[in-house]
Amino acid sequence: MKALVINCSPVKTGATAEIVKIISSCLSSKYETKSVCIDDYHFSFCRGCRRCHTTARCIQHDDVDLLMEEFEKADVIVSVAPSYWADVPGQFKAFIDRCTPWCNTHEPYAHLSPGKKGYAVVLRTGPNMKECERLISTIEHFYGHLEIECSGHIGFVSVEYKEDVIPHAEEIKAFTSQI
Repeated sequence: MKALVINCSPVKTGATAEIVKIISSCLSSKYETKSVCIDDYHFSFCRGCRRCHTTARCIQHDDVDLLMEEFEKADVIVSVAPSYWADVPGQFKAFIDRCTPWCNTHEPYAHLSPGKKGYAVVLRTGPNMKECERLISTIEHFYGHLEIECSGHIGFVSVEYKEDVIPHAEEIKAFTSQI
């Protein structure tokens, strides 16, 4: 079985990347694991043309297709996202928007293989867990429209730098052991 762990932040060396590293390391004992960073993919914003509503394909051909190929290969998908102004980073939101051809909001749509499980791991610099819940909701809403089963989530507050992840390492490992 395969796991995909996505750093939904454009920062490849920060706290989000540190969490991705811990999760990937833990999952590699049970799954063939691949980690990716949203910033490694280049794609444009959704143009809102709605052609995908009738063709199940986007008129833009860029790295969204490559990242969706990784989704297709994976049995387990873990999205790790920091809060950018109370929601997921813009790069990840742009990716979500571009996934409309795969979303079950219209017919036809480009189905992913069934049986995938999705997990959300979120973090923010402030102390309020309510903001984490908003990010979890965004990711789980996305998974739902891709027909990926929402199978678990966890949020962390007061995490700004990768050093701030250290006190949460055991909690991250415990969460990951349930995947």
